[in-house]
Amino acid sequence: MPKLDSYLFREFAQTTFAALVVLMIVSLGAVFADVLGDIVRGRVPAGMMLAQLGLQVLNYLPLILPLGLMLGLLLSVGRLYRDSEMPVLTSVGVGPRRMLRPLMMLVVPFVLMIGACSLWLGPWARQYSQQMIEVGQRSLLVAGLEAGRFVELPGGGGVVYANAMSNDGTRLGRVFIYRQDEGRMDVTSARTGTLSVEGNTRYLTLDEGFRVEGPMDGGRDFRLMRYAANEVRLPDAESRDIDDDPELMSTLALLPDERVEARAQLHFRIAPPLLALAFALLAVPLARSPPRQARWGRIILGLLAYVFGVNLMLVGTNGLAAGRLPSALGLWWLLLPLLALGLWMYFSDGRMRASRRAVA
Repeated sequence: MPKLDSYLFREFAQTTFAALVVLMIVSLGAVFADVLGDIVRGRVPAGMMLAQLGLQVLNYLPLILPLGLMLGLLLSVGRLYRDSEMPVLTSVGVGPRRMLRPLMMLVVPFVLMIGACSLWLGPWARQYSQQMIEVGQRSLLVAGLEAGRFVELPGGGGVVYANAMSNDGTRLGRVFIYRQDEGRMDVTSARTGTLSVEGNTRYLTLDEGFRVEGPMDGGRDFRLMRYAANEVRLPDAESRDIDDDPELMSTLALLPDERVEARAQLHFRIAPPLLALAFALLAVPLARSPPRQARWGRIILGLLAYVFGVNLMLVGTNGLAAGRLPSALGLWWLLLPLLALGLWMYFSDGRMRASRRAVA
């Protein structure tokens, strides 16, 4: 590798890696808040928090990596202009076209990695996450219940205490349950308990216990019941059909599917690598700045362009899924003009315009 290519590639790679680290830290906080919200609403068992966090990060990589690549190129090329390195390189005949080789040495692996995340890794993470949630909803152990500790059920469904628990988390011993509903409290105790699932509904079958129900405002309307067997309904578990949901299907399974939702999801997975290539080409001309001029304005312009492009991609995907846009059109109305604009701006960057007198 020539020294110039090695130097430019190192500058591009180091700055892009630094931008990705910052973006991943910021995105991790947002994903962590989403996972915590799902846990509070009872959609995700608390014991799966870290696993769900990692899978959700993999799911968002096709949107994070193109932004990190564009920011890294904007910062690195902008630094070359700020330190007057680009004018020196231009004076010896190194223009944007000569920079294409070290640029593609970074962009091509990034685009391939984004394509792998969008077409394979992201769908696998969503499917595996849903499978983990459905398996976890069938086990109180994964949902966070531990022997000898009071645990609140997901979604505020009540408080459960168990003195003993089996290794798989399906059988309990010495169970105590406290619930509230419309101003009345319900206290249930049992010698043993067993967890069962019917569809999306979970039941805790209790054996040999007592149940006390009454008002919470101090009234005397109490009822005491002794039972041999009693079923307590737990908060419903959300379930999605992995084989029929386009978001959970693999990319190969989406290809023969003629539903508009499947077509929309397929175009949504194809778009991120092409968007990354287009924004990488746009980053070089956007980073051009005259001496002693602030470069942050161009970076903000690049960020706005990225946000606008991603929002158009999401709006177009929703339009395809709703049938407002033809499936044959897909998202090509966005990707092809953006790629053409990136190529035109890149290869016309630094080209000197002829004067009107010379043209005449």
